[in-house]
Amino acid sequence: MLAPKKTKFRKGHKLNRGGKATRKIAVSFGSYGMKSLQGCWVTARQIESARRVISRFILRSGKIWIRVFPDKPVTAKGGEMPMGKGKGSVDHYVAIVKPGMMLFEIEGVTETQAREAFKLAAHKLPVKCSFVKKHN
Repeated sequence: MLAPKKTKFRKGHKLNRGGKATRKIAVSFGSYGMKSLQGCWVTARQIESARRVISRFILRSGKIWIRVFPDKPVTAKGGEMPMGKGKGSVDHYVAIVKPGMMLFEIEGVTETQAREAFKLAAHKLPVKCSFVKKHN
C-alpha cells in the first residue's frame, strides 16, 4: 500500500480546507484521465484497489499514472477507550482529493477500454468521477 517513507511529523491535524482543485486538474501524462467531481479523503487501500482493477482490465498493456498520493496520517484509538489520554496512534494514510482533481491517467489503450477501466475503478472510490480526454 502507498505510504510516505518519512514524514516531518508523525501525527497531523485534521484540516478542513474546502474549495476546488487548482493543481492536478489537466491530463498531463497519459491520453485519458479520471477526474473527481467531489471532495473526499481517499485511503491508500482504496487507491490500491482502483489501481488493481485498472491494471487487470487493460491486461497490463497500457501505462497507468496514479496522480494522488496518501500522505496525510489519520489516527485512531482503540474501541471502548475512555475520553482523554491524548491522541491515538497513526492508523492509516489518506490523500486529500478536491473536486476537479485528476486521480488516474492511462495511455496505450483504446478510448473504450480506458472508459470501461475507469468506470470499474470508480466503483472502488468514495468520490464521483468522470472520464476526460487530453486536449491537444
